[in-house]
This record gives sequence, C-alpha cells and structure tokens, in this order.
Amino acid sequence: MNVTSRFSSSTVLSGSILLSHPSLRDANFSKTVVFLSNHSESDGTLGVILNRPLCKKLHQLDEQFKHFCLGDVNVYEGGPVDRDKLIIAAWDWKDHAESFRLYFGIDINKAESLFKECKGIKLACFLGHSGWSPGQLEEELKLESWVLSSLNLNLFEAVDSQSDCWKSALSGISDELGLMARAPDKPWTN
Repeated sequence: MNVTSRFSSSTVLSGSILLSHPSLRDANFSKTVVFLSNHSESDGTLGVILNRPLCKKLHQLDEQFKHFCLGDVNVYEGGPVDRDKLIIAAWDWKDHAESFRLYFGIDINKAESLFKECKGIKLACFLGHSGWSPGQLEEELKLESWVLSSLNLNLFEAVDSQSDCWKSALSGISDELGLMARAPDKPWTN
C-alpha cells in the first residue's frame, strides 16, 4: 500500500511561460512565447501566444470598439483554437518585477473600468487561444518541444518584438538555447 501517493504534488503550470524549443517546427507554435493562464490534470491547459501581434488595434477589427477605451488596444494571435473568439487580458506589475497581477478572460466592462482606475495597467486582446488536453502538454514537455520559464517583466515588455522576444527569453535560459534560437531557419542557404 502506497500511503504517500495521495500527497504527491502535481506540476503546477498555471502562470508559467512556455518557450517553443528551437527545433519545434509546428507553424502554430514555432518561435512562440506562450503564457499559461490555466492548467489542471483534469481539464488540461489553456494559454495565449504573447509574441504574435496582429499589428492591429481592436477598433480596426470591429468598429463597435471605436468608442471604448479598448478600441486602441493591441490585438494578438492567441493560438490556433477558437480563432474567432476574443480573450481580453489586463495585467500590471506592482512594486517590483516579481509582483504581478493578472486579469484574464475579462469582459469589456471590467477591462474598461481597470483601464480607467488602475494607473499603469496593460491591456491586450487575443484572437483565439492555445490549448492542450489533459496530459498532452506534460508529454510535449517530456519530448522537449517546450522550455518552461517563469514570468518575467522584461519578457512582457518585449512581446511586440515577436521573434526577438523569443530569442532573448531562450538566451536567458542557456547559452546553448540562445545559440540555437539565433541560428538561421535554413542554414543551408547561407
């Protein structure tokens, strides 16, 4: 009888950052930085890609937002799942780089009030999301398709720079990953 098995801790991935490994060639996730907003053994994992800006403001995608504060918020590709659904997120870093408050999947009214009431809060909109069924992400981590990282203020400030953000994050983990991230996509054409 294994009495201690019920006390074994599962991996908590909510609030973590996933960096696609340089060898990951899936077009949906190549060179991506993914914020994991929710993870559980029973429900799987949900996140959004942080470094794929669509170079559009919300009002450019839907004119009904022209008269809202949200109209000027940047829109990102959140992932390959439910690409027609919008996820609104807001975050702010408190007194230091380790103190982070996140509002994820909030409605328009909440986003508007946060924007008006909280100085320094950042808002972003994501079209679609990234999702994994229960156990799927853990298997992909074992296969080293992903590199797990922690939240980082500098990372969040650099998300609009697309692959530079990804390269910088990987370089901060190890020299080897940084070298792989900076390698050309097709070295045989050099």
